[in-house]
Amino acid sequence: MIKKTSLLFGLITLLLALGPVDAASYDFTTRQYRGQKYIPLSQIKEYYQFRSLTQLGRKIALKKPGVTVLFSPGGQEVLMNRVKFIFSHPVVNIGGHYHLSLTDLIKVVDPVLEPHKIKNIKAFDTIIIDPGHGGKDSGGLSRYGKESFYNLQVARVLKAYLTNKGFKVVLTRDSDTFLSLSERVAFANRYANAIFISIHFNSSGTGNRDARGIETFTLSPKGVPHYGKSLKSSDLINRRGNIQDAANIALATSVHWWSIKNLSEAGMTIPDRGIRRARFSVLSDIKHPAILLEGGFLSHPVESRLIHTKTYQMALAKAVGDAIVFYRQKTLR
Repeated sequence: MIKKTSLLFGLITLLLALGPVDAASYDFTTRQYRGQKYIPLSQIKEYYQFRSLTQLGRKIALKKPGVTVLFSPGGQEVLMNRVKFIFSHPVVNIGGHYHLSLTDLIKVVDPVLEPHKIKNIKAFDTIIIDPGHGGKDSGGLSRYGKESFYNLQVARVLKAYLTNKGFKVVLTRDSDTFLSLSERVAFANRYANAIFISIHFNSSGTGNRDARGIETFTLSPKGVPHYGKSLKSSDLINRRGNIQDAANIALATSVHWWSIKNLSEAGMTIPDRGIRRARFSVLSDIKHPAILLEGGFLSHPVESRLIHTKTYQMALAKAVGDAIVFYRQKTLR
């Protein structure tokens, strides 16, 4: 079981690490690699005042008191205080030195390390909860039930929890009805001063039945494809949701971390599949900070049984609620 105190300290420290100026305007030395601008990790060490940059087994580690970032050379998986992120581009060796893409620096590392510096972030009092699927679209299936049902169950518990904390909370649907993706977006964009959370559960279909864990998605930045897909021309266009790129990743970090933590404390340790980038329609045109949470795999025999329980549904809902409170505290200082 994960210790609450150590993880909570780790996330708070991660979200309060201070740098001297805005990373987007800092004069980093850039190198071109496969069409992307890259920054040496040595300069990232200096900018964020890390004490060391070392090889740690198969990882490259940046460390300072309270903050450890582990990079996978040649890969896109990065651990920041044990929170897993799937970066848009791999960490690469250029001229004998490891480099990070400028996109991942500006769109992930900086807003996670310095959320209080996110530009144009607004106070919010409204939470829009989007229970995925519904009606003729049941989503994933398990031997116990439909994804659309579980999405709504978690959403209802979350609504009650956040309402008690003084938020205005609205659901895109509060019954087993079908809504198109465009209808969900239009509904959400009618509100001001809000954030958007889409609740889902995963399924590998007839594929990998061993797949399990929690993953959280934010909209892919301009020039970054949907996770696991090749780049196409439409990926080179900014979508409305890209205005909130920095806020999206800060919100995702909080929700993802609290979900892993709360379920572990409830005796239901769920693997961390990471914070990922995607071009889901429901995220692309939302004007608010927006994320999509996949709360476990209905196709996995263990997780599907857990997801069916009230204990799991309530723990996950409380995690998202606590994460929203935490996100508001740490971004609006």
